[in-house]
Amino acid sequence: MGEGSEVSGKAPSKPETLLEQADNCRKSLYRSKNKKKYRHHWLKCIHSYESVHTRYPKSEQAPWALYREARMYTKLYGYSGMRQDLDDGLQRFRRLVREYENHRLADDAQYRIGEIFYEHKDDPSQAYVEFLKVDVKYPSGDMRPRARAMLNKLSVILSKKNNQGGKEAAHSRVNELALVKDIRHWSTPTYTRVVIDLERSVKYSSNLLKKDPTHKKPRRLYLDLVGAKVGKDIESSIPIEGGLLHRARAGQFTKDRVRVVLDINSINTHKIFHLYDPFRIVVDVRGDEERSNASKSPASSRKRRTKTKSGEQKSQGKTVSLARQLGLGVERIVIDPGHGGRDPGTYIKGGIKEKDIVLRLAKVLAAKIEKRLDCEAILTRNRDVFMSLERRTALANMKKADLFISLHVNSYKQKGVHGVETYFLNLATDARAVMVAARENATSEKNISDLQQILNDLMLNTKITESSRLARQVQRGMIGRAKKRYSGVRDLGVKQAPFYVLIGAEMPAILVETGFITNTRERKRLLSKKYQENLAEGIVSGIERYIESIEQAYKGG
Repeated sequence: MGEGSEVSGKAPSKPETLLEQADNCRKSLYRSKNKKKYRHHWLKCIHSYESVHTRYPKSEQAPWALYREARMYTKLYGYSGMRQDLDDGLQRFRRLVREYENHRLADDAQYRIGEIFYEHKDDPSQAYVEFLKVDVKYPSGDMRPRARAMLNKLSVILSKKNNQGGKEAAHSRVNELALVKDIRHWSTPTYTRVVIDLERSVKYSSNLLKKDPTHKKPRRLYLDLVGAKVGKDIESSIPIEGGLLHRARAGQFTKDRVRVVLDINSINTHKIFHLYDPFRIVVDVRGDEERSNASKSPASSRKRRTKTKSGEQKSQGKTVSLARQLGLGVERIVIDPGHGGRDPGTYIKGGIKEKDIVLRLAKVLAAKIEKRLDCEAILTRNRDVFMSLERRTALANMKKADLFISLHVNSYKQKGVHGVETYFLNLATDARAVMVAARENATSEKNISDLQQILNDLMLNTKITESSRLARQVQRGMIGRAKKRYSGVRDLGVKQAPFYVLIGAEMPAILVETGFITNTRERKRLLSKKYQENLAEGIVSGIERYIESIEQAYKGG
């Protein structure tokens, strides 16, 4: 290779030279029908690429070499039929995504992973997950349009797959319309959540209409529910207090279509998503930010006292951090004891129920938060009462909480499984995370794994990074505290999954699985007041470190 071949006039670097040699090897192979028949020709080129990224992992050429090596393994599989070749290609694409996540090829590699599961592994559900990651993780990437096209294609495939086996039941309902059973809402001056309950899933669309002074009509947001009918108990006009919306109206727009109209007083943004089992459509509307900040004044203006390192207390005016002055601190925390009322959560014989354990823990935690952190702690429920998942997040939004912590107890079919884990809202990364999410959502694993909804859900929480940080600090706090006093404490780590109770939260939000009710030793500990005190102390320590990390970011200008 001539030294003057570079445009810059400089001699090529060693990794540049090696990459060029590997490229020439690949091009020569692809041009020869005869060479492509023999494995050693493929491996020669593959090893040339491998030499680049293993010897020079920090070079500009490393991700290109890794990508082209992965592509060659995938193409080699087409000739060899050896699953190992395909797996080797998959492993290298995953490595590129992991080690070069900000490189321009990362989204290409992620797309190729989805392609492998779709075209070669015949796994449309996993392919959907992989294509979905392209859409979520690389919103500006050039592979996003292609990934979205695959998501649409796979949605149809997965839908058909799930409907197999139930065709007779479906056929009997072809001409039946889904009943709109109820319209619920919760409001404050700056936030309103409207929930439309249906007896089964339907397709729907929405549209935002401008104000029409000629016909004296306000701005309207409407949803058309296809294949639906209005229930007899639904009021035609439902007043909504709070200031953002004036009322909700539901009517039979056509013989097979219901139109739900929300008359608007003043809103800035809105988002619409749906949940399953039972099927419901959720509409979140938000007001302007200045009113939002003003509405938080009751909590912000209350006289606060913070402890110094010596334990002495000073008034808020002299010790308040810059983060708090900027409104970025933590003042109000909503604690959500999972389940309740007719929903016991997980349970075993003897009347031991998740809903009771987490309620007791939540009360202990609330007291410690107020004492140690001088933050206001609000419980979504303080007694044994049923509360829908969407109402819990709505409450946190309405209260303008700075953090949302949902408490739960785990279970598993194998009694030996034990440990503590903390989740935040995101794509589920393993099968057990899907299973846990399905149980806490009170829905089927199919509805989690069919996944179009997860895309919508992820877009509703802009606090994923902060939630991840909070989850890690809380997990660290619980494990660190528990290991000091108890043996056999197992750290199951921080995970991500699509929990309904976290969807739409406007603040960092996590779900804590405090232990396994199905494990004898862990069950005894969870029922112990001393262990609950220990867990609560660990959670508070984690929250405290999270708060300190926020405030540290604003020290020193």
